[in-house]
Amino acid sequence: MTKINSFAPIANPKASILILGSIPGTASIKANQYYAHPRNAFWPIMSSLFNFDASLSYELRIQALKEAKVAVWDVLQTCERSGSLDSAITANSRIPNDFIAFLNQHPHIRLIAFNGGEAEKSFKQYVLNKLNLPKLIYIKLPSTSPAHTIPFAQKISAWRSIIDINH
Repeated sequence: MTKINSFAPIANPKASILILGSIPGTASIKANQYYAHPRNAFWPIMSSLFNFDASLSYELRIQALKEAKVAVWDVLQTCERSGSLDSAITANSRIPNDFIAFLNQHPHIRLIAFNGGEAEKSFKQYVLNKLNLPKLIYIKLPSTSPAHTIPFAQKISAWRSIIDINH
């Protein structure tokens, strides 16, 4: 088993949407970038929703998300896992990030969108009971991972809801 650590959040203090993954995969860790696997649909979906070019440099994609008031982070600060699949996370190794501090620093967050089932499950199990934020909206969306094999059109259709809910 390998100990995996999450990245620092991508966030503008005025962010209103927080997108949560579980923890970075192997390709992301190697590149030190969120959603770095070339077949991950995250960046193509974000570029479509927020009108920027998915082929921009990583720094410019981050800037585009910040300008769109979208924050990105992971539920887990650390865990043990072999490979990249969430299903390979070792039981009882999940330690969540500090969401109380994050949400206090980002008071405009109105919507938390989970990028897949593990993010939602870990958030509900390790974070939600520590928060007292009844005004937040939570939505589970299909994972952008290439391991989640629903068609791209179906993924993007579901992800459009974050714009509808947030406006």
